[in-house]
Amino acid sequence: MQQPLAITHDQELLDDLLRMAVAAGVELDVARSAAQARPYWNHAPLVIVGGDIAGDLAAAGLPHRDRVLIVTRETADVDTWRTCVALGAQAVWELPEAERILVEELGEAADPPTRAGDVVCVVGGKGGAGATVLAAALAVTASRAGLRTLLIDADPLGGGIDVVLGQEEATGARWPDFVGREGRVGFAALQDALPTFGELTVLSWHRGEPAEIPRQAMRAVLDAGRRGCDLVVVDLPRHLGEGGEEALPRAARTLLVVPAEVRGALAAAQTLAVLRRHTSELYAVLRQGSLDPDVVGASLDIPCAGVLPELSGLTETLDRGDPLPLGRAPLGGFCTTLLRTLMEAR
Repeated sequence: MQQPLAITHDQELLDDLLRMAVAAGVELDVARSAAQARPYWNHAPLVIVGGDIAGDLAAAGLPHRDRVLIVTRETADVDTWRTCVALGAQAVWELPEAERILVEELGEAADPPTRAGDVVCVVGGKGGAGATVLAAALAVTASRAGLRTLLIDADPLGGGIDVVLGQEEATGARWPDFVGREGRVGFAALQDALPTFGELTVLSWHRGEPAEIPRQAMRAVLDAGRRGCDLVVVDLPRHLGEGGEEALPRAARTLLVVPAEVRGALAAAQTLAVLRRHTSELYAVLRQGSLDPDVVGASLDIPCAGVLPELSGLTETLDRGDPLPLGRAPLGGFCTTLLRTLMEAR
């Protein structure tokens, strides 16, 4: 694969660019003159031109091409912008203000998206509502349907979603390996690091001391999942933290699992008040209880995505380490219908 090209003879600027390339997880080809740049010019996915050499490069008569950026460590003046036009560059970016977006551009150039996955968040309206089971079942159903799926366990106090899958012994990274992550991560690298089962890749928690998910770490994982997957399912805790607050605005839909009972409805209404600060794409998934599910759904004033079937014997199934009862089982049928609805709404 061709690498991004940096053209500059300013060593301090080059050091900055190399540092950002490391943050983006890519390598740079480097040229210090127009002559050195010419063999790479047409083939590099992205060309970054230092302000120190932009004028010389414009005068060299290189053919116009897409994705050329001029980068400077000083305030761009009128001459810099004239050079930008002459060179056919798309923009002039000033460092350090443009560092974050340049890291993203470098990563996109070296690892272009292969998918355009939707994010679906699942939250329990109250403790024990069954949100984790629904998130896991939906992700497994999607992967069995041939959709490349990333399942993210965002609840550090949930005991690990890999247990729900019966895969707690699976080798691979867990959240503690990512909580310090800043910058970009490619999906291929993420998939190689995490437990993967066919089309399903899982980021779960370990059984040690819990930790918060930093905003930057959740952003890096979600971005990788959206570029490389058809569907990203996030199991969120009711107490969101930075990771949840980062995930919710990125979700195409957020499913609130609500038991049809008095405490379930009251707790869900409080949870909704928190969720609405971050997203308006909210849908209820009702569970059978002492109240009429239609009445509970109407009281919450959000659309209903369906009523979960009774899950009798599920706790015993999970305790034995058996797979989730999907396929032709009621839970499998519900997730198949829900998945079809989610995919049609894209």
